[in-house]
Amino acid sequence: MPTKRSRVDLRHVRLPPRPTVYEINAAVWLERLGLGRGRPLTLDEVPGEHWDALAALPVDAVWLMGVWERSPAGIEIALRSRDVDRANRAALPDLRPEDVIGSPYCVREYVVDARFGGPNALAAARGALAGRGLALILDYVPNHVAPDHPWVVARPGCLLAGSEEEFADHPEAFIRTGGGVFANGRDPYFPPWPDVVQLNAFSSELRDAVAETLIEVGSQCDGLRCDMAMLMTNEVFARTWGERAGPAPEVDYWPELIGRVKAAHSDLLFMAEAYWDMEWTLQQQGFDLCYDKRLCDRLVHDPAESVLEHLRAEDAYQERLIRFIENHDEPRAAATFEPAQGRAAAVVMSALEGARLYHDGQLDGLRTRIPVFLGRGPDEPVDADLHAFYARLIRAVADSGLRTGDWQLCGCSGWPDNASWQQLLAWCWSSDAGRHLVVVNYAGAPAQGRVHLPWPELAGRDWELSDRLSGARFTRGGEGMAADGLYVALGPWSYHFLAFAGRT
Repeated sequence: MPTKRSRVDLRHVRLPPRPTVYEINAAVWLERLGLGRGRPLTLDEVPGEHWDALAALPVDAVWLMGVWERSPAGIEIALRSRDVDRANRAALPDLRPEDVIGSPYCVREYVVDARFGGPNALAAARGALAGRGLALILDYVPNHVAPDHPWVVARPGCLLAGSEEEFADHPEAFIRTGGGVFANGRDPYFPPWPDVVQLNAFSSELRDAVAETLIEVGSQCDGLRCDMAMLMTNEVFARTWGERAGPAPEVDYWPELIGRVKAAHSDLLFMAEAYWDMEWTLQQQGFDLCYDKRLCDRLVHDPAESVLEHLRAEDAYQERLIRFIENHDEPRAAATFEPAQGRAAAVVMSALEGARLYHDGQLDGLRTRIPVFLGRGPDEPVDADLHAFYARLIRAVADSGLRTGDWQLCGCSGWPDNASWQQLLAWCWSSDAGRHLVVVNYAGAPAQGRVHLPWPELAGRDWELSDRLSGARFTRGGEGMAADGLYVALGPWSYHFLAFAGRT
């Protein structure tokens, strides 16, 4: 069902190469901004200085997570769940009934929720962002809808049907709605989600209905973050649902859908939440960007060698990944990493080819992961030093020409009696903004080694190397760097973000 249109239809803000995206939990953010007024703000009431602050970070796009109409039926189901209540109370010890507003991934309709001001308020927010050169990204949940979504009655052919007998035998896997009994939404590795109804990725009726919806949604934003996108591929959907889904269409879900939507909105960005090493498949099916969950996991659990192996993949693949160490589905970075390792991980994810994603609160060192059912977060202290670090890092990425630069990994070497160079990760890029090198010691012990640069033209003059994060400056001879590499000595979890400038 199409959304109710806002009165303002803006031209799309086209995202630059290798964009920086900032995720905001819309409900929690608006509640926080409204503390002085005694109620959450709506999107059209956000003071300009808050949009200014996002632009000044600087970022290229804001993902307003969770703006669509939430389901009353879904909230009722969620309130009966002990697991949901336990998670909510762990995050918010002073939990109030009004704090539980329902999941933004239990969508009743793709209309901006009235609590956020409705479609016209979203249009005002989009206009405020566009006026500052920022794109707006919104959610699309392809796998399921709320049990009171209009399609349950009006378009049951879009859903996976069940029977009364199945509902009686397996109430944990089926749900009775106003349109009949349907399968609960699920993925192949976990129990069904009790508050949502499964859509049928193989249904031509669904594909028509979703294309119609997303063409309308695409007039209200500049990009779509597609939840659990791999679930709708023919391969995964058939494995999850077997014979119940029927025969798979010849054309996969995403190539058909993305093609139809981009025929109406050619600049609309499609970003996939992707797991299970499905990123390359989804890129080939039309996604502009895919989550790089594998990098996040390696940064949390693995040594530098594992991270480096991940970064050796082909450029065509790397360029269409979006890197992160935190989002609303992940534990907070400040609670996951020790402080020094967390900063090193942030440097790695920020300065790679591809895109990068920061989560509201990450820059301030907040530690509590807020369940999506909540409209309020706890009061937490801000880590001012970490905020200043991120401010330098994000600015350095923006000013260094990384977005359009020629990026490549750098080899490292050491000495027979000192293998610590294997802890080093290094890469460089050159652009109109100059030459830059990032070196990270991704280990809790000191490291020394030589970084081999792909710039033979360094020879013949001296160079000043300025660290954009620490402010330190070094003078090095071009002959030595070109022939033997740049010698570096870094403490545990330390890093350089070096700008090269020739000395006369």
